[in-house]
Amino acid sequence: MNNLQKIGGVSALLESVIYVSAFVFFGAIWNFPADADSVKQFAFLAENQVILSIVNLIMYVLFGILLAVLVLALHERLKVNSPILSQIASVFGVVWVGLVIASGMIANIGLATVLELSAKDPEQAMTVWRAIYSVVEGLGGGNEVVGGLWVLLLSFAALKGNELPKILNYFGLFVGIVGILTIYPAEVITEVFGISQIVWFSWLGIAMFSSSKS
Repeated sequence: MNNLQKIGGVSALLESVIYVSAFVFFGAIWNFPADADSVKQFAFLAENQVILSIVNLIMYVLFGILLAVLVLALHERLKVNSPILSQIASVFGVVWVGLVIASGMIANIGLATVLELSAKDPEQAMTVWRAIYSVVEGLGGGNEVVGGLWVLLLSFAALKGNELPKILNYFGLFVGIVGILTIYPAEVITEVFGISQIVWFSWLGIAMFSSSKS
């Protein structure tokens, strides 16, 4: 049990690192020519395909794998005192894992497909790319309803079962509500959810790692 909690805590800390890395990459490093024509945009994507594919793997697939470990660890911790809430929360956690991993796979396969198509018909390739991007955003990029429900429910379960620090659990309720609100397509809500999740994952990881040692 303690080993699982320690692994879950490390997973939560790594989740926060991935979040921060994604913010840094797309905010300070990734310089996509959004105002350029289709030919120049696909030339940029082709030139940076490897790095973007690696980022997608880390940001979605690795994130999803670590999330699966964290979902299991939290369920094991909460199921004794809050069995029903913990089970319901775990269902949404597992669904979120699947959506996040699927998003990364679709993003990378879609990128390879549109780059191949762009050599023949850049305009059609751009149409396909926008469609793929919408699917990725809908599954795990811009819509965080499922993740929000998971955080909200497990925070309720932790409060009911008197597990984890109470302030962390109340903060988790806030994070969960913000995640559910991302159903409304406003970038600011998604950004607030992302930033608050960095804090929540870091705090949760420290709490789980510390309790596992004790």
